[in-house]
Amino acid sequence: MPAVVVSGSGENQEFEGRITVYVIVCVIIAASGGLMFGYDIGISGGVTSMDDFLKKFFPAVFEKKHHALENNYCKYDNQFLQLFTSCLYLAALIASFVASKVCSKYGRKLTMQIASIFFIIGVILTAGGINIEMIIFGRIFLGFGVGFANQAVPLFLSEIAPPNLRGALNISFQLFITIGILVSNLINYFTANVHPHGWRISLGIAGVPALMLCLGSILICETPTSLIECHKVEEGRKVLRKIRGVENVDDEFDSIIHACEMANQVKDPFRKLMKPVSRPQLVISICLQIFQQFTGINAIMFYAPVLFQTVGFGNDAALLSSVITGLVNVFSTVVSIYVVDRAGRRILLLEACVQMFISQVIIGIILFKELKTTGDNLSKGEAIFVVILVCTFVMGFAWSWGPLGWLIPSEVFPLETRSAGFAFAVSTNMLFTFIIGQAFLSMLCQMQAGIFFFFAAWVIIMGAFTWFLLPETKGVPVDAMVDKVWKQHWFWRSFMVEDDRPDVKVV
Repeated sequence: MPAVVVSGSGENQEFEGRITVYVIVCVIIAASGGLMFGYDIGISGGVTSMDDFLKKFFPAVFEKKHHALENNYCKYDNQFLQLFTSCLYLAALIASFVASKVCSKYGRKLTMQIASIFFIIGVILTAGGINIEMIIFGRIFLGFGVGFANQAVPLFLSEIAPPNLRGALNISFQLFITIGILVSNLINYFTANVHPHGWRISLGIAGVPALMLCLGSILICETPTSLIECHKVEEGRKVLRKIRGVENVDDEFDSIIHACEMANQVKDPFRKLMKPVSRPQLVISICLQIFQQFTGINAIMFYAPVLFQTVGFGNDAALLSSVITGLVNVFSTVVSIYVVDRAGRRILLLEACVQMFISQVIIGIILFKELKTTGDNLSKGEAIFVVILVCTFVMGFAWSWGPLGWLIPSEVFPLETRSAGFAFAVSTNMLFTFIIGQAFLSMLCQMQAGIFFFFAAWVIIMGAFTWFLLPETKGVPVDAMVDKVWKQHWFWRSFMVEDDRPDVKVV
């Protein structure tokens, strides 16, 4: 299957190559970093709803949970309980900038290996935890792993794949994240009744994808682009032949050489990001990460079992409902892989805003009218309807703001600022994931049903931003973004001062 790369002139140039078994193996191994990230997202909500875990580390929350007259919205409001979940993302924020430097200087493969080591240390500390300090330190190490993996894996996937499959493989990373969330929900469902150490099993199984990444990253190759950046030119040519499955890779090899030379001319990419010509890409990438979190998705995915218990499900039923939302998440992400290059980015984002807004408003109305602060929970029918609405919300997010929040930042930056710009995107995502993770249970306690109106209001802002400020990038060559997208946009064209960036071949 020939791959397509875009040259500086904006014309399409076909390269020889095909999808090899080795590339598929490399993709699966590398994407286990996404599996690890997704597992960490999903596992914490189930574990923090398990009585054995709460009795050992958060006895005050356990007492509130089982107190007959306790406020239904405040059963789980505890800063340390929230810190258990959210400290991972604060650590990932810090690690992402270090990982950006390591990734550029030492390569994607080593960065993934470092991530796997952090993951393994974190799993040992959390699964073997004997006090709250130990499990929080474990979550911090997991966060370091997330920061390194999220920086290296998307770059690895985009550079190892034939160019015409990079968009799909980028979203495939998000697909592995959703699979990780689903697997964690299934594990929690079965370990909830394993007393008294079911929570240790849930946290310990995270070591499986961590070991996959650790051992697998030893077997896979470094990317040709990374090897050439590290001045291992002939080794880069050899690897390119291996992953393309053909001997004649001269055209693609020359384009990689040229792109690396152009990128090396920029000595300070972070400084260039501050120039007006980089403002549209930077603002859009940062806003997409903020909006992604203020949809409320991670609040729901972190605490889905807690949320479903709040509206009246028992522990097992709450975990089973989380499994259902996990399945919806996975299959909806597959829809995005199929549709994104056909329908475009904007239409998916705008449609999802309508879908998420309606779902959250109806959930808020039901809880406001029917779920009182004390006493009975929702009726069975109402609780099931809430689960359906949550699934509708997750469905909209999973084919839009979830994958596109990562895809769009990866395609709007020019080559010379792409790594630095993506580091800003990752760190912004981790910062606001931390904020939401740390604040959600307290917000649920204080705002009660109003929490869903809060997130619905943000969806309106997101929709307006998309309508007025986010241009369509489907089918636009990366090096043609300035002329075909930014200079044509009613607002962003005012930032397009004369750009002295050289003509770059995009790889």
